[in-house]
Amino acid sequence: MKKALVLALSLTLAGFAAQAQTSSVQPANAKQKVEGPAFSFAESKFDFGKIKQGDIVEHVFKFKNTGTAPLIISNIGVSCGCTTPDWSKEPIAPGKSGTITAKFNSAGKMGMQNKVLTIESNATGGNAMVSLVGEVLDPAAAPAASEAAADVKVKAKDSDVKVKAKGKKS
Repeated sequence: MKKALVLALSLTLAGFAAQAQTSSVQPANAKQKVEGPAFSFAESKFDFGKIKQGDIVEHVFKFKNTGTAPLIISNIGVSCGCTTPDWSKEPIAPGKSGTITAKFNSAGKMGMQNKVLTIESNATGGNAMVSLVGEVLDPAAAPAASEAAADVKVKAKDSDVKVKAKGKKS
């Protein structure tokens, strides 16, 4: 009886060991194919920096369908009427790329801005989001602010730093 129990236990352990050796282990940074459509954005946030009130910012977000089925964007919701989206209307085949263009009109806006676009699609991961961020300055204060901005240039061989204000000659 003891021999039969030891034999059964040994066979079970041998089976587990054989299974462990044949299972594939993927590196932590390896991307796995998603069953169904899936987004992969080159960037999910665009910082437009400082602009004066009334300026219009436009940015193109590029994405790739990393899934196994065509990706269809049905709608893009925006957090504010000041942001207008436009996107690839045709289905994006697996492995192919598409774009989403976002226009932000800063008229009537002041201070820090974070405009979120919610992308509704058939992606298996659910809705995706991208955003435009930056600061809108008072148009009267904008020229003074741009003169205060400085270009910093560092010489290659030593640590001397030359600061040159935009719009002024040194």
